[in-house]
Amino acid sequence: MAKYKIVGFGGSLRKGSYNMMLLKEFKRINSELFEVEIEDISNIPMYNQDMDNNQPESVNLLRGKIRECDGFIISTPEYDFSIPGFLKNTLDFMSRPVDKNPFAGKNGAIMSASISMLGGSRAQYHLRQVLTYLDARVVNKPEVFITFANQKFDEAGKLKDQNAINLINDLGKKLALEIERSKKF
Repeated sequence: MAKYKIVGFGGSLRKGSYNMMLLKEFKRINSELFEVEIEDISNIPMYNQDMDNNQPESVNLLRGKIRECDGFIISTPEYDFSIPGFLKNTLDFMSRPVDKNPFAGKNGAIMSASISMLGGSRAQYHLRQVLTYLDARVVNKPEVFITFANQKFDEAGKLKDQNAINLINDLGKKLALEIERSKKF
């Protein structure tokens, strides 16, 4: 399989984010399949429909990167049983105006890390709903929920849980396969 270019984002805004570590681990584990560009979405302002015809440069840059890549990976923590507001805000900007949605038909994957025993699963289910509206093609399995994340990474941010590593590897292979399939049509 070819090496595909994908955009990764999500995480949380805090230093030491387990989801940012997870994105970096996805990039490392799947380096033979993907060139992963991890984007910082902390500079996306609050969405306001009045800006639809004159969106901020940070929004246009991210939209362009998503549009030009082969796929995407989002890693999200769980905030109050859902996705973080800043992540939803970013997706709201990407979806408007409708004809500028870079996710339509784009292959992607999602994963999450949390210190809880559910590993961010509730956030993933909400994220899948949003991405369905955006007409993204999200890999359904394997589902990657890193539970008790505070125990799964070493001091350098590297995963030390072999089961998690295997799941991330499998997710990468599945995403690459879906990207390859979509390129044939």
